Amino acid sequence: MSKLIKFFEELNNKNVDKVGGKNASLGEMYSQLKKEGMKVPNGFATTSDAYRHFIKQSGLEKKIRNILKGLDTGNVNNLMKKGERLRKTIMKAHIPKDLENEIKESYKKLSKQSKTKNLDVAVRSSATAEDLPTASFAGQQETYLNIRGEEELLKAVKRCITSLFTTRAISYREDKGFDHFDIALSVGIQKMIRADKGSSGVMFTIDTESGFQNAIFITSIYGLGENIVQGKVNPDEFYVFKPTGAIISSKIGTKSLKMIYNKSVDNPVRNIKVNQKDRNKQSITDDQIKQLAKWGMLIEKHYGKPMDIEWAYDGKEKQLYIIQARPETVHSNGNPNVIKKYKMKTGGEIITVGQSVGTRIGTGTANRIMNVSDIKKFKKGQVLVTSMTDPDWEPIMKIASAIVTDQGGRTCHAAIVSRELGTPCIVGTEDASEKIKNKSKVTVDCSQGEKGYIYKGELDYAIEKTNIKNLKRPQTKIMMNIGEPDLAFKTSFTPNDGIGLARLEFIINNYIKVHPLALVDYPKLKDKKLKKEIDEISKGYSNKKQFFIDKLSEGIASITASVYPKDVIIRLSDFKTNEYANLVGGEKYELKESNPMMGWRGASRFYSEEFLPAFEMECAAMKKVREDMGLNNLKTMVPFCRTPEEGKKVISIMKKNGLKQGKNHLEVYVMAEIPSNIILAEEFAKIFDGFSIGTNDLTQFTLGIDRDAGNSLQIAGTDNAKNEAVKDSIKKLIKVAKKRKKKVGICGQAPSDFPEFNEFLVETGIDSISLIPDTVLKTTVMVNKKEARLKKKK
Repeated sequence: MSKLIKFFEELNNKNVDKVGGKNASLGEMYSQLKKEGMKVPNGFATTSDAYRHFIKQSGLEKKIRNILKGLDTGNVNNLMKKGERLRKTIMKAHIPKDLENEIKESYKKLSKQSKTKNLDVAVRSSATAEDLPTASFAGQQETYLNIRGEEELLKAVKRCITSLFTTRAISYREDKGFDHFDIALSVGIQKMIRADKGSSGVMFTIDTESGFQNAIFITSIYGLGENIVQGKVNPDEFYVFKPTGAIISSKIGTKSLKMIYNKSVDNPVRNIKVNQKDRNKQSITDDQIKQLAKWGMLIEKHYGKPMDIEWAYDGKEKQLYIIQARPETVHSNGNPNVIKKYKMKTGGEIITVGQSVGTRIGTGTANRIMNVSDIKKFKKGQVLVTSMTDPDWEPIMKIASAIVTDQGGRTCHAAIVSRELGTPCIVGTEDASEKIKNKSKVTVDCSQGEKGYIYKGELDYAIEKTNIKNLKRPQTKIMMNIGEPDLAFKTSFTPNDGIGLARLEFIINNYIKVHPLALVDYPKLKDKKLKKEIDEISKGYSNKKQFFIDKLSEGIASITASVYPKDVIIRLSDFKTNEYANLVGGEKYELKESNPMMGWRGASRFYSEEFLPAFEMECAAMKKVREDMGLNNLKTMVPFCRTPEEGKKVISIMKKNGLKQGKNHLEVYVMAEIPSNIILAEEFAKIFDGFSIGTNDLTQFTLGIDRDAGNSLQIAGTDNAKNEAVKDSIKKLIKVAKKRKKKVGICGQAPSDFPEFNEFLVETGIDSISLIPDTVLKTTVMVNKKEARLKKKK
C-alpha cells in the first residue's frame, strides 16, 4: 500500500496525523456513512509522508529555515517579505517523480470512476499536527476549484503545499509557539460537485448564535461555496427542528453573486451577478433542506458531537452531496448550566433615576435621538437616550448597549422590547434627555431593584456566574414570557417549565410589518405605492396571505421549539387600533379611538366581519405549527375577552379553521385581564381550559389608571398589582379555577417586578408563574423557599 497517496475509502478519523482533520473526516464519511444513503464525492489525499518526502527530496527544509531566520511577526513588512520568499522558493521546487506519478495515476483512476476524461476536481489543503492534536489550522491554507488535467492538478497541489506558508499561517504558528516543521500538509483531491449549476452552503447541527442543540442551521447560496465561506454573499438561512424534521424558519438572503466555472486556466472560476428574480427565491428547495437536515443528524450521531458541515447541490446530476464535516467548537464546548448576574463594583455620580427594566448593566456613549427620522445616526454599542419609543425604533434598540427614556412605565414599548432583547433599560426618568449630555460616557444600572440609575462615566461592574445544574424545580411551575423569536433559543437555557406567554405582536410587527387586511386585499389594492412597499417586504411571495401565514408560523415555531416538549401558550394578536394603524397599510383599516386600551382589541376583533379574514390567517399559522411542524406542545390564549359569549364565538371560529379544542391536545386559555373575567369566572371556566392572569391590564381597569399615560396619572402606592383590590381579584379567580379544576397561571409584569408578589401567588396556590427570562432564576429560588416554609406549616 502506498504511503504517499490514500483514497477516501482507505481513510478514517484515526488518520488525522497522516492526512489532517479535513481529509480524515472525508474518509470517515465516505467509508462509513455512504452505506447509510449519504452522498460524499470520492477523492484521494496526499499524506504527511508525501509532504515530508517532497520537502526532503527538494532540499527545501534548509532553505526554509534560512529564510525564517530573523523573522519578526510584529513587523508586517518583514513578515510579508519572508512569506513571499518562502512561497516562491517552494513553487520553484520540483515534486519528486514517484509522488508525481502516484498523483497522476490516482487522478486517472478517479476520472475513470466518474466516466470522465480529465475530471474537474477541487484541490484542498488539510494541515496535520502530529504532536499538537488540539491545534486549529482551519482557514489558513488555500482551496482551488475546477482544476482539470494532470499538469494543472500538479500545479494546484504545489500551490496548496505552498499555502502552508501564507503570511497568516506563519504568523499563527509563530505566535502560538509551534515549530514550522511539526506541521505537515495533506492535499485532498475531490471530485467537483457542479454547484455552479446548482447551489451550496454550510450546515451546523447546533444553533451558531445560542448553542441550542435541537435545531439544524442551514445556509445556502447559488453557485460554488467559496462565496459563502469567504462571506462575500448574504445567504438564505433555514432552521430545521431535529425532533420533528420540520423547517421552522426561513430567511431569504440577497445572494447577489454566483461563482461559476470559467474557461480560463489561470482563473478557473469567476463570479457573475444573480438576477433579481432568483435573488428573491430560495436557492434550495424545502425537500432539499429536509434531506440535508437528515444527513446532518446522521453525521452528528456518528461523530457524537455537534458538527460544522459543507454541502453542495449538483445542478447537472440533480443530487445533493456532503463535501466536508468538522466538529463545531464554539458552543458545543460551552456550559449551558451557568447563568450570569450583573453587579456594580463601584458607585458614581448619579445623573438621573427612573424605573429599571431587567437586571443588567450597560455602558457606552450616549446618543440623544428625539425623532425616529434620526435613527440612522445611531451606532452599534451606544446608549439610546430618547423621550419614548415605538415599534419603528426597534432596529436601533437591537444594537443599543442600553436604553433610557423620559416617559413610560414598566409596560411601555421600550420596557417590553428591552426585556425581550436582554438590553438594560430605564424608563420614566422625566428628564434623561435634558440631563444626559450627548456623546458623554454613561453607565445604565438596572441591577439594584425597582429603581434604575444612570451614572456619569463608564463604571466597572461584575458579572456573577451561577451554576444551575442542581437547581430544584418547585411545585409551582416557573415559565417564561417570550415575544422575540430570535431570542427564543438563547433563553431556552434558563431553567423553566415552558413558556407562559408568547406574544404574536412582536412577530407581526418585526417580521411581517404589513397590516394583515392589506395582505388579504392585496389583489384589489389601487394604491401603487402601498403595493410596491408590500412587494418589497414580501419578496418571493405572489400570494401575500401565504406570506403572512408562513412568517407568523415560523416565528411561533421558533418560540415553541425552544422548550419542546414543554407547554407554550401563544396569545392571539392583541394589537390595539393605534398599534395596528402603524403597520404598513394600517391606517386604511383602523378606527381612530380616543382610548384604544378600551377599544377594538382582542376577542372582539376575531369574530368581527371586518377582521375575520385576518384572524383566519392567524388560525392557519397555528394549525401549520401544530400539525405540519409537529409542535403540538403549542397552546392558544384568547386576549381581552369581555364576555363568555365572545369566548364561544372565537372558539367556534377556531374550530372551523382546523383548531378544534381538545383535538391533538389543543388547549385554549383565556387571558384574565378585565374585571368581567373575575366576576364571571365560573362562566369563563365552562368554556376555556384555563386562565392566564394579565396583571398589566387587570391593574389599570381595576384601579382606573391608564398605563399608557406614564407618570402623569400614576398615584404612588396604588399603580401596581400589589394593590389589595388587584390581589383580591386574583385570589377569587384562583379559587374558582381550583374549584372547576382548570389551570390558572399568571403572565403579567408584576411577578417579574415585585419578588414579594410571588410569595402571595404561591400562598394562593397558583399553578404557574410566567416571567421575563432575567428574573426566572431568582424567582425559582424564592418560590422553592416559600414552598418549603408552607410545607413545614402543614
